[in-house]
Amino acid sequence: MTIRNEPGARNILDGRWSRRTALCGGAATGLGLLMNNRVQVFGQSKAAAAPPSSKAKSVIQIWLWGGACHIDTFDPKPDAGQDYTGPLKSPIATNVSGVKISELLPELAKHADKYSLIRSMTHGNNGHETASYLVQTARQPGDGSVYPSVGAVVSLFRGYGAGYEGLIPPYIVLTKPQGRFSEAGFLGFKFKPFATGGDPAQSRFVVEGVVAEGISEERQKNRRDLLESLNALEQAMPNDPELGAMEQCNKQAYDLILGDAGKVFDLNQEKDNLREKYGRNTFGQSCLLARRLVEKGVPYTTINYSGWDTHKGHFQTMQRKLPELDKGLATLLEDLSQRGLLESTIIWCCGEFGRTPRVQWEAPWNGGRGHYGNVFSVLVAGGGFRGGQVVGSSTQRGEEVQDRPVHPVDLVGTFYELLGIDSQSKLPHPQGQSVTVLTSPGAEEKTGGKLKEIT
Repeated sequence: MTIRNEPGARNILDGRWSRRTALCGGAATGLGLLMNNRVQVFGQSKAAAAPPSSKAKSVIQIWLWGGACHIDTFDPKPDAGQDYTGPLKSPIATNVSGVKISELLPELAKHADKYSLIRSMTHGNNGHETASYLVQTARQPGDGSVYPSVGAVVSLFRGYGAGYEGLIPPYIVLTKPQGRFSEAGFLGFKFKPFATGGDPAQSRFVVEGVVAEGISEERQKNRRDLLESLNALEQAMPNDPELGAMEQCNKQAYDLILGDAGKVFDLNQEKDNLREKYGRNTFGQSCLLARRLVEKGVPYTTINYSGWDTHKGHFQTMQRKLPELDKGLATLLEDLSQRGLLESTIIWCCGEFGRTPRVQWEAPWNGGRGHYGNVFSVLVAGGGFRGGQVVGSSTQRGEEVQDRPVHPVDLVGTFYELLGIDSQSKLPHPQGQSVTVLTSPGAEEKTGGKLKEIT
């Protein structure tokens, strides 16, 4: 496979590309798709089946953007004292014997048998950009290449690179891209995620390029009919191959906007009681939408859940954020399980790092927590991960890894193994360099080994 920069493919803004760009490989103005000397249409052939050994077909990444505190979530330290726990010093038991989590996560406590906790994740980096890159690529920066994220690699091996079928892009971000680094890396814009924009908690979810704010479905249909009636060029040249390709692009775009594919974004099709159970907020409804995308066969969905960079007012923010996380994630686990989808869907939940174990009571923080990459926690579930397990541990005050360090390459490598993606497969590099999905054992990345104890 070669990577090409398609002429005219310029509809890229803030790390996003539109679905119409993906469909036609060129810039789009409304549905007046401007043609170059050829059109590249994605999503035509039947998706390649995952190898028989693979357990996972889809991934939902819940990214706690900014970094969540391990002590306040999945690795409580009630005996560490007020300077470490703050007011969150009464962890609760889960439905797995001996495992406790934050008192603000009561719903997740009921479903601990469905997920495992990694309490010894580490990389030692405290910078947002670099830490985000490390966790999501399992690569150290600085060698002159920008490597693709997990989502882009899955999009290559389970999406466009594998003949993915479907109008919905194989790599979706709900709702905004982070902007920390290029998720596609050197794979190029074709493998960037489609960021929906909008807010799924609103009465009408305005998805970029699919749902136009203030324009009804009936008006969209009328626009399509008018466009077709004015298309004299195609009527005069019915057998022209380039015009035929453009018409196919137009048809696919309208199929996404007005057909069944685009209805995956219409959460009004779900029962009100289920929507309430997920939580009537952006995160909760994003979790519900992620489940719908899994049902449609979308290989990779990221929920960018922001607001975790709590240098100030940390505990006030936790009183709001943790109940949202609790309700949305617990319902997602339960919903996927009841539908028989959890066993084939990986869920991973973490941020780029944790927060400082010791609370920064002093001014100007006044009860905040800083960046902390020495040790933090990750929740993993489904897709071949066993539930009800705890991997590794941190020290008494949650300041360092005590046993079984887990590095980004260990976590990401386990994802690829469960997805049936060979870590030593070659990636297409624009300069022809020989690059594999992950570095070979013994390279510069630290490793504690893949997570065999929970797979």
